[in-house]
Amino acid sequence: MTTAEPPEAAQPASAGLEPEPPAFRQQRFTPPPGATDLLLVRHGQSAPYVEGTLFALIDGQGDPPLSAEGELQAELLGARLATAGIAAIYVSTMRRTAQTAAPLADRLGLTPVVEARLREVHLGDWEGGVFRKNVAEGHPVALRMAAEERWDVIPGAEPADAFTGRVRAAIERIAAAHPGERVAAVTHGGVIGQALALAAASRPFAFTGAENTSISRLVITPERWIVRGYNDTAHLDGQA
Repeated sequence: MTTAEPPEAAQPASAGLEPEPPAFRQQRFTPPPGATDLLLVRHGQSAPYVEGTLFALIDGQGDPPLSAEGELQAELLGARLATAGIAAIYVSTMRRTAQTAAPLADRLGLTPVVEARLREVHLGDWEGGVFRKNVAEGHPVALRMAAEERWDVIPGAEPADAFTGRVRAAIERIAAAHPGERVAAVTHGGVIGQALALAAASRPFAFTGAENTSISRLVITPERWIVRGYNDTAHLDGQA
């Protein structure tokens, strides 16, 4: 009588197969714990300079109000950022920033905080609107300013080191007050350019050309500033 051989033990389906290698998907950016998510907003369009009629000055700097178009831009900005999770709003000492922030502040029930160091670069002898005229007309000093990327070639203008220092101090103060929060700072084109230059270690007139009510974004940690957006004007799409 032949004895039947015992059946072979069942083998797992994966026997003899190489394990699947791990897969690593691209990850979306998330701010590091405790970082401040800072939205830098340029003010809305301000009133035009009429030759021979200087803007009113505040602390020696031109302080024009918003134009009618600027007021509309401010309303569109307020609608855009109303659901952005903003915990605080900062403005400079200049009324065009306060007027720009007002619609958003009203929607959120927030009182803007004045941070004097967010004011625009001081333009010395070209304050009060003269800067606009000289740039438009191609004044030799304006051409030199653009070529050298220095505001302080203008007679009497704020020294570059002083401007850099106060912009850094303003942002560091805001970040220290709002760890883990998103904050909007309504400020000026020169300030935004300087802040981006500091974050990116770039040329002085960083990403020049921030539009009125454009949104630029920095994520601020104690170790570094991270550029996350520049010149976002989606809320103005379709504006004439």
